[in-house]
Amino acid sequence: MITIVGATGATGSALLQRLIELEVPCRAVSRTPDNLRATIGTNTPVEIVGADAADPRTLRDAFEGSTQLFLAMANSPLQAELETNVIDAAAHQGVRHVVKLSAPAAEPTSPVAISRSHWRIEEHLATTGMTATLLRPYAFMQKLPLNAPAIARGVLIGAMGDAPCNYIDVRDIADVAAETLLRPGLAGATYTLTGPQAFSHPELARLLSELTCRPVRYIDLPPSEFYGHLLTNAHMPPWLADHVVEIQQLAIARPESPNNTVETVLGRPARTLHTFLGEHLHAFTRTA
Repeated sequence: MITIVGATGATGSALLQRLIELEVPCRAVSRTPDNLRATIGTNTPVEIVGADAADPRTLRDAFEGSTQLFLAMANSPLQAELETNVIDAAAHQGVRHVVKLSAPAAEPTSPVAISRSHWRIEEHLATTGMTATLLRPYAFMQKLPLNAPAIARGVLIGAMGDAPCNYIDVRDIADVAAETLLRPGLAGATYTLTGPQAFSHPELARLLSELTCRPVRYIDLPPSEFYGHLLTNAHMPPWLADHVVEIQQLAIARPESPNNTVETVLGRPARTLHTFLGEHLHAFTRTA
């Protein structure tokens, strides 16, 4: 049995859909099981269990009879504590293999606070004796529609200069996760995941201009001004605004370049940013 913790998140929900397509029995864990059940329907091989990672007592039943765990909880200041709770409960119940969604800069001295949390979680996972498969994807394409209101007005705002960014479609992350869960020979490795091409913000603005047939210009702000913009205009909490600024500054400090890991694992090319944007053009052209 495969248990998915984070089944309502971008990657977890995509993995859930992939396993449903493959007719693989699995278990989805959610704090709001009724909402998840309403989303995926009842005619699926998915068992839905209610549990809260903040309350370890509720996690024991979630892993009863489970042999594998996919772990992808939302980024937050409490992520290390919550994912550690999940890992400990899984180990206690006899889970043998964990596929964890991590981050490329998961290091003890990373300039990105969330990445330091991922490193602490990975270090704890290594002490449990369970086989650990680590997925380290770069920027999610699915986050780009969050910028849609500004893009529809003709602007893309950031603090990355002309540094390239490795965008990846979460469906490709989910497909790689499914393979590592279903093919034992892929377990126990670390996979850094990117799309087929890295784009700078100016290049992204030009691509959006071409696709929408409307001019989109990139406005590059100093990090402090970008932080204020995220607080005031994007209404982000301070920790999340810090995170966005940190990852954009990291892209400048460590220029990103794509790899072929997705194609190697899946036997097909990774989805392109051009294709993703084309699927979501309605969001980027809506002005009201």
